[in-house]
Amino acid sequence: MTPPLEASRARILALGMLALLTLVPVTLPVPVLRELVLERFAVSELATSTFMSINMVGAILAAPIAGAISDRFGRRRALVVSALLIDAACFLALTLSLPFGAFMTIRFVEGCAHIFALSLVLAHATALAPEGQRGRVMGVVGAGLLLGVALGAPMGGIIGRSGPLTVLYAGVGVLVAAAVFAFFAMGGPQGTAAHDKPGLREITAMMRARPLVIVPLVFAFIDRFTVGFFTTTFSLYLKRIHEVPSAKVGLLIAAFMLPFALLSYPFGRLSERVSAVKLLGGGSLGYGIATATLGWWPIDGLLVLMLSLGIMAAVMFVPSMLLTVEAADQRARATALGAFNAAGSLGFIVGPLVGGAVSQWVAATDGWAAGYRAAFQVAGLSEVLCVLLTLPFLGRLAAARRRAPP
Repeated sequence: MTPPLEASRARILALGMLALLTLVPVTLPVPVLRELVLERFAVSELATSTFMSINMVGAILAAPIAGAISDRFGRRRALVVSALLIDAACFLALTLSLPFGAFMTIRFVEGCAHIFALSLVLAHATALAPEGQRGRVMGVVGAGLLLGVALGAPMGGIIGRSGPLTVLYAGVGVLVAAAVFAFFAMGGPQGTAAHDKPGLREITAMMRARPLVIVPLVFAFIDRFTVGFFTTTFSLYLKRIHEVPSAKVGLLIAAFMLPFALLSYPFGRLSERVSAVKLLGGGSLGYGIATATLGWWPIDGLLVLMLSLGIMAAVMFVPSMLLTVEAADQRARATALGAFNAAGSLGFIVGPLVGGAVSQWVAATDGWAAGYRAAFQVAGLSEVLCVLLTLPFLGRLAAARRRAPP
């Protein structure tokens, strides 16, 4: 029996809140990273930076597994609650006096648990979406994800004034609260019907039978690849070239994140009426071209540019998730969303590495200003190239969408 519309809306809004709670701990440690890792364990800056990437490695490995387990066994609520509690236990374990290797191993497990929960929250939201309203549902949950990321760092900065371990304890509290909230919020369908649960071999076969699902996964990788430039290369560029104070760096990053988060829902609704393929392709082109020009913008114009980039990122974010769901077999959608998260996590790891390598390589001969310009050109042109190379497949996705029943 289909739940009443108001009940569905309440559940969907609750899932948006759950997504927010799940994502806040991801960026909570960022402001105290130096104290939490470098000074606490007396390790190098490179080793310190791996704290923010080792959990992404865990995410790459765990996300598709989470989706496949959900598609095979259902029981999403139990799986999400368990994963969030394991995540909380990992945050608590990180406060203990441990060798650095053990500390990083726990961080890896924490990344696995986190993406496991997140992938199944997304899959559950998709299952709850009424016919023809999947875009707005993904918009609500996407907004929750992005707001969680945006809120985590400033919260960590405030909480971290009491010491770096306080941030980890706060993460424990948020994750336990998220687990409790998930228990009550995740009603409704828990997976495929008992008689229709595919085996893992069937799930693999379903994914292979729908090769077009790879297209939005490629965009997920490239999109997060470019975001990786903004989390590291952009900050270094502002400090080295323009000597921008930390407060203004935070303001410029917020100018990107806030419209990205707040406009996800409106553009999610728009994707129900306008071609999601056109939104993805057009948003990606605009975003890529603007990113490629970043190194030539005067410092006073960067606020306008970052706001514009945030808007264009919102244009393409929900359509990429929506197309992932629609391109996959109905019984393998959690697996597809897990692959979407894995592709994004991989892009987020590779982006900062490429940004740093390109800027340093060019700077060695032409100076740092040229190095950063080259890095942003690589980021932006990779987005443009992605659109151009996938045009034939985007056309096939659009045709498949038109043929699908309303």
